[in-house]
Amino acid sequence: MTAQQLVRKWAWIGTLLVGAALYVLVLAVFTDTGNPNLFPTLILLGALVVPLTFVTFAAGRSGRWLIDGPTLGGSLLFGGVVGVVVAGLLEYDAMRRLGTLPMLGVGLIEEAAKLVVPTILVVFFGHRYRTSLGTGIVIGVAVGTGFAVLETMGYAFVALLQSDGNVGAAERTLFIRGLLSPAGHAAWTGLACWGLWRFVIVPSGKHFGGFLGMYALAVALHTTWDGIGGWVTYIIVGVISIGLLLYGLKRAQRMDQARVPVPAG
Repeated sequence: MTAQQLVRKWAWIGTLLVGAALYVLVLAVFTDTGNPNLFPTLILLGALVVPLTFVTFAAGRSGRWLIDGPTLGGSLLFGGVVGVVVAGLLEYDAMRRLGTLPMLGVGLIEEAAKLVVPTILVVFFGHRYRTSLGTGIVIGVAVGTGFAVLETMGYAFVALLQSDGNVGAAERTLFIRGLLSPAGHAAWTGLACWGLWRFVIVPSGKHFGGFLGMYALAVALHTTWDGIGGWVTYIIVGVISIGLLLYGLKRAQRMDQARVPVPAG
């Protein structure tokens, strides 16, 4: 493994350390000064550090960058925003018509909403992204991460309002949801995109059925996470989600390296 590949593989550690240091710095200044203008920055960093670390970890698993920085950042930003907006609109409309939206409905809507941007990428820019299964998985992880970050920021803000300005309540929300997000939205969208990219790289009825199966798996994991809840559920679902995602990345790594030789320098 070259020095460049080694740096890419372990870049997630630098991302975690720098992000955590920035969060602690902002928190210290906020605690010392009580300046409310710093709170949005605190929310952003608290929601972003762990999920972004996970994206960097996934992106470096092949020993080389599967996608360029702008695509990765765009997937995280636009995928997250579009997913949150589409899911929010559909969930609001469904609840207005049906009264109470069951957890299965939430899972179906949110997992479908997070696939909007990945589907656009493979349909309109397929010549650039269809050649690599690993690229699809990493794009899915990035989109799921963007969705999770925005959702966490929303929950932290609501926690602040409901606690009458108790910053500690918002910090607990940021810590718990930020820590759990890689095992949730990021992993589930990565799994769904694994199935989607397998189908678009080699279109067949079998691979289309595989995509539907991976989407159903993501929905099932999401529904179990939301419907049962509790730390035991989070641990079990999280281990399954992360384990399957790492398995998918390993398989994609073998396929991509067999298809495109990695440069020696």
